[in-house]
Amino acid sequence: MAILGNIIKGVIEVGGKLRPESNPVEEQKAVLHELLDTAKDTLFGQHYGFESILASDSPTQTYRERIPFHDYNKMASEWWEDIVAGKPDITWPGSPDYFALSSGTTGKKSKRIPVTDQMVKAIKSAGISQVMALHNFDLPADFFEKEIMMLGSSTDLNKRGGHLEGEISGISASNIPFWFKGYYKPGEEIAQIDEWDQRVLQIAKEAKNWDIGALSGIPSWMELMLEKVIEYHGVNNIHEIWPNLQVYTSGGVAFDPYQKSFNALLGKPIQIIDTYLASEGFIACQVRPETTAMKLITNNGIYFEFVPFKPEYINTDGSLVQDAPSLGLDEVETGEDYVLIISTVSGAWRYIIGDTIEFTDVARAEIKITGRTKFFLNTVGSQLSVNKMNDAVQHLEEDLGIKIPEFTLCAKRYDDGFYHTWYLGSDAKPNTEQAAKSLDAFLKDANKNYRVARTKALEGVKTHFVPQKAFAEWSGANKKKGGQVKMERVMGEEKFAEWENFLAENNFK
Repeated sequence: MAILGNIIKGVIEVGGKLRPESNPVEEQKAVLHELLDTAKDTLFGQHYGFESILASDSPTQTYRERIPFHDYNKMASEWWEDIVAGKPDITWPGSPDYFALSSGTTGKKSKRIPVTDQMVKAIKSAGISQVMALHNFDLPADFFEKEIMMLGSSTDLNKRGGHLEGEISGISASNIPFWFKGYYKPGEEIAQIDEWDQRVLQIAKEAKNWDIGALSGIPSWMELMLEKVIEYHGVNNIHEIWPNLQVYTSGGVAFDPYQKSFNALLGKPIQIIDTYLASEGFIACQVRPETTAMKLITNNGIYFEFVPFKPEYINTDGSLVQDAPSLGLDEVETGEDYVLIISTVSGAWRYIIGDTIEFTDVARAEIKITGRTKFFLNTVGSQLSVNKMNDAVQHLEEDLGIKIPEFTLCAKRYDDGFYHTWYLGSDAKPNTEQAAKSLDAFLKDANKNYRVARTKALEGVKTHFVPQKAFAEWSGANKKKGGQVKMERVMGEEKFAEWENFLAENNFK
């Protein structure tokens, strides 16, 4: 009998049931007030008059009118570079102990995003809230005695000046509570290995010594780790190594494109729970089993705004025009795409995180990630979001009977005009013409703007299939394997030329 598991499950059930019913709109008003009040004496708060915003008849509206949108470049050049240099009280009181390094999905140069003590506490608090929500999933008592594999970036953080730097998953793992360390795998020693392939090899070697009940990490890297463990031990699926695996907590990207390839690595179904941990904070997590949508964490140091995701509000580089309207939780609608804007206890203000989301339930503040602002393909008026691209690839998987967990594309100019040129990650060798026709037909039915573009400047679709590992190797060559690194779904022509050269030089084409 799982005595300890029953105790832990009982505590979680009681804690979950005792949590008060949330009011996301009121919680957000309180968060904005607390953010402005705490930061009113910083250079940023004085510059934009936080004290007078708080004293205004409508702080929410005054805040929108007075504070401009900030993408990373604007926030860094005008404010955060001084924080990196060690100056205190710039956008948040004091100086942060950590900076989250993020190259995102575009570019090689790492961004440095402040991570304050308050943000570390907020991430821990969000993690506890997610654990308490497990009472909704009716997991067996013995699950709560099993170990948890958290596959993130290295916890061996870099020292720079008076602070530490690393990816947010590494920072979070280095701050796990003492009581959790007995459950945490791969353990501190392996987690500190910086080189991805070496770290995964050590995980594979130790895998049989662990009783893993849950996995946590970005789907693309989690799949590669599971494949390595399966290959190393010569088994058919991961449940032959970890028979008690019952939960996978996905994060960072939509899980749907990986569902077919991920399930192929399992011996039996497991519970998938989506989370949304970004370099800027813990944004949302799934709290109910009857939906794959995630609940925004509205009472924990992050204030949210939402800009309708329309071409007239988006610049070519993915930033927002400054007069784009922003909405609060009491103004959004279901079924619409929004650019996510955040203000945080790390001193990010009206910050464009780069993701687009859609509300599935406004009253519950539940969302799903639909894409990236920079991955919005509108070169020839097709107005394709990543969400539509994911749907098209899932359709292609079913149509061809194959797994395609990764892809990228470009509106590439040829002698006879523009074609959407897709590279699809699959170890199968399907007919490329059939694939192109299938994608084209699906997108015509699913997107009226694409259908119109096909009668004008967009000549058609070209498809190429390359091994799945090509995408991981590209990430390794351009940024770094593992952690928070995600594959860019849409590339400009210059970057796409680099991608095609990379494939040719490494014999992937």
